[in-house]
Amino acid sequence: MVELREKMVARLAAGLAELQIPLSPHAMEQLCDYLTELERWNRRINLTAVRSPLEMVQRHLLDSLAIAPLLQGQRLIDVGSGAGLPGIPLAIYAEEIAPDWQITLLDSRSKRCHFLNQVKGRLGLTAVNVIHCRSEAHRPTERYDAVLTRAFASLEAMVSQTAHLLRPQGHFYAMKGAVSDSELAQLKARDDVATIAIHPLEVPGLAHEPRHLLSMTLK
Repeated sequence: MVELREKMVARLAAGLAELQIPLSPHAMEQLCDYLTELERWNRRINLTAVRSPLEMVQRHLLDSLAIAPLLQGQRLIDVGSGAGLPGIPLAIYAEEIAPDWQITLLDSRSKRCHFLNQVKGRLGLTAVNVIHCRSEAHRPTERYDAVLTRAFASLEAMVSQTAHLLRPQGHFYAMKGAVSDSELAQLKARDDVATIAIHPLEVPGLAHEPRHLLSMTLK
């Protein structure tokens, strides 16, 4: 177990260096603690198809952290957060690099929200808020600066189901593998979309797999 932990920390440190994200040893331990909890809970409830903690370092931690330098705004909501991705890694990043961030994790499944609250408490993530709700039903008193999604059904569905959460001039951020021409065409056909930008991502250890962050604003 100690050897696995050392390998996780080493892989994470190498990936962070490649991403040029200067997290402290404490933050790296928090990230590995999160994966330990995720792996443990995953035996009971389905949180991720990735079973290997070492693979989780690349596919979950580094994949989530790769988008951090591209995000704008302070009040962020991770819609359909599931296992806390990308919200939990971003919250740990925020503690050291973006202390003004407030991150809401929204999920419709009570078991997943219970897991997210357990992680929040164990890691002491004071900037995190967990909400058990469907995105369509969530009515915040103050709308968010950014809406984040990872592996959402479709880009058009993301905008349709979460536009009411975003403040004027706020940003949608969709984490995608490949971005299809048909999905882009659906977005461009909408009257309310103002800008669309696609940012290629280079995730350490996943160079052979396409990764993109698509950002959008509304009129």
